[in-house]
Amino acid sequence: QVQLVESGGGLVQAGGSLRLSCAASGSIFRINVMGWYRQAPGKQRELVAVVTSSGTTNYVDSVKGRFTISRDNAKNTVYLQMDNLKPEDTAVYYCKLTAAREYWGQGTQVTVSS
Repeated sequence: QVQLVESGGGLVQAGGSLRLSCAASGSIFRINVMGWYRQAPGKQRELVAVVTSSGTTNYVDSVKGRFTISRDNAKNTVYLQMDNLKPEDTAVYYCKLTAAREYWGQGTQVTVSS
């Protein structure tokens, strides 16, 4: 079984920064994709950024140039550096690992005040 534990959410003013972390534990295939998704109130969950085990990244257009996803394969950890945050980034952020199946974290709240 795989468990994902997220940390790093919080309240920040517009223009500020936060760094999210997600540590995976358990039986993890070496080849996998880790990513961050978010869900704002009344909206569907959307992909924010993903990174493969070889380092290939992909971002939703709204965060390009502001967010950076990275991972430490030795620690089975994925990070999301969020800079120049905007109120529309407010959401619950979820970590996801995709290998033989999908695994989700419990979510961490990010609130950006204007």
